[in-house]
Amino acid sequence: MEAGAGLGRLWSAYAVSTYGTWIAFGAFPLIAVRVLDSSPFEVSLLEASGLAVAAVAAFPLGPWVDRRPKRPVMVAMDLARFLAMASVPVAYVLGVLSYPHLVVVAVLSGTAGIAFTAASGAYLKHLVRGDRLLAANGRFEGTRWMATAVGPPLGGALIALFGPVVTVTAAAGGFLLSALGILRIRGGDVAAPRDPATGLRRAEVLGGWRLILGDPALRRLFLNSILVGGLITAASPLLAVLLLGEYRMPAWQYGLAFGIPALGGFAGARLSARLVQRYGRYRVMAVSGWLRSLFPLGLAFVHPGLTGLLTVILVESLLITSMGVFTPICAAERLHRTPADRAARVLSAWTVSSRLLQAALMVTWGVLATLTSPLAAITASGVLLLATPLLLPARANLSAPAPVAPADEASAA
Repeated sequence: MEAGAGLGRLWSAYAVSTYGTWIAFGAFPLIAVRVLDSSPFEVSLLEASGLAVAAVAAFPLGPWVDRRPKRPVMVAMDLARFLAMASVPVAYVLGVLSYPHLVVVAVLSGTAGIAFTAASGAYLKHLVRGDRLLAANGRFEGTRWMATAVGPPLGGALIALFGPVVTVTAAAGGFLLSALGILRIRGGDVAAPRDPATGLRRAEVLGGWRLILGDPALRRLFLNSILVGGLITAASPLLAVLLLGEYRMPAWQYGLAFGIPALGGFAGARLSARLVQRYGRYRVMAVSGWLRSLFPLGLAFVHPGLTGLLTVILVESLLITSMGVFTPICAAERLHRTPADRAARVLSAWTVSSRLLQAALMVTWGVLATLTSPLAAITASGVLLLATPLLLPARANLSAPAPVAPADEASAA
């Protein structure tokens, strides 16, 4: 099978699972509140524990994925997510659904998701070479933002009509369809050499971070990305509390406030490669990286009423459009600077670090909002984001070739 056909089927599988994930967005908190009568703290703990515990559980997965063919790993992770999500409606029908069950499902789904992301990224590098990586990453990023725009409103309609449990069932079906789509891919695969007589070594487990920290461009991209993602994620639940709680914004307006801006992410992702072709990779990365750190401060001026809704839509649209431009460039640069047989461990280390920081900042910002107010905590996040572009790679870092993997890392593989 030609690389184009394999890429198309990989993208189709990604699209199905991504749309399923976003259709189920908000279903778990609703189940926790309406079915299990969970407290607000338990709902927050459910989301944070899913991020943190899954990240810790996925810690050794990078080298494990590197040493195996990627398509079987992706299929296995899709099936694991399908079984975990499908257990929720089964337990509900049997009358045994519980809060710990939801936590376990969140952890299992998150862990499998990290492994799937690592395997699919490594396989994408195998399918697509050179300058085509940016366009391919833009295609995947655009799909993610379209799913973000369409999924939550559609999921909200399904929840209103059939309840959150049915919506989780639909998401589980998306993972099953994704696995079936990946099984249709034919052709070669990629796996690092491995010695069946040896297990994972410490150097392999830490190898992703060694490669990231050993490359000046990757190191700065890594620090910038996880800090920006962490600060934005920390403010997101507080914005929901502010708009839906203090400002009494109707649910349909809240959906519009985040559905419409996601279209900007789709547009930015589709334009990313064209902008790089016209203006150069470094300039586009620098400008979009600065802009995505400036716009969140606009949320400090949100207030009740229609103008407040329009402010959120404008700020989020500008932010997400900038992210849509920046993310494919970052993803392509990361893959470009990573050896093919170590891509999975780099992607795994990146995701694990990001999830752990997001969980920690969510808890920290929840405490800050309790001591002050949600708006004050959101403003603090926006102020701190202003400093993050200082971590973006310099032009010289991007121009320099990627360093060769250390000898101990190569021997451990």
